[in-house]
Amino acid sequence: MEDIFQVGVITTTHGVRGEVKVYPTTDDAKRFKRLKEVILDTGKEHITLEIEGVKFFKQFVILKFKGFDNINDIEKYRQKSLYVTRRNAVRLSRDEYFIADLIGLQVQNEDEEVIGVLKDVMETGANDVYVINLNDGRELLLPAIKQCVLKVDVEGGMMQIHILEGLLD
Repeated sequence: MEDIFQVGVITTTHGVRGEVKVYPTTDDAKRFKRLKEVILDTGKEHITLEIEGVKFFKQFVILKFKGFDNINDIEKYRQKSLYVTRRNAVRLSRDEYFIADLIGLQVQNEDEEVIGVLKDVMETGANDVYVINLNDGRELLLPAIKQCVLKVDVEGGMMQIHILEGLLD
């Protein structure tokens, strides 16, 4: 299981007082208002940054970090990712999972036979779609609905599914 989750990517600086424009990679950009800190991945190390100010501009979040007071301090972090710890991640409802926790799960059918591995999650308008690489080399696109996903055990590394008629044709 992942310990940190990406919430955004610094796209560019904003003004000359050390603010940055962040493209949010989280479902709810408003969550930045509740965050006190984020983890910056510089490519070489992870640095914890304290959030001093949050504003919103179009689809971007404008962040001000404590201790970064001019454009020269922050400019080197353009195109770098921001993360939060699992403790600071959004609270999930029942039957909701972080995509990072799902990828790599062993997938088994109703007879508990391992048939493949979950490789990706496609986010669509109606429901997510799980991309499963089957052991026979084929790819299964499985809608993430209760009729198809019978059981998810993230800690056990397993997902049990029911394949609706016609999905493998």
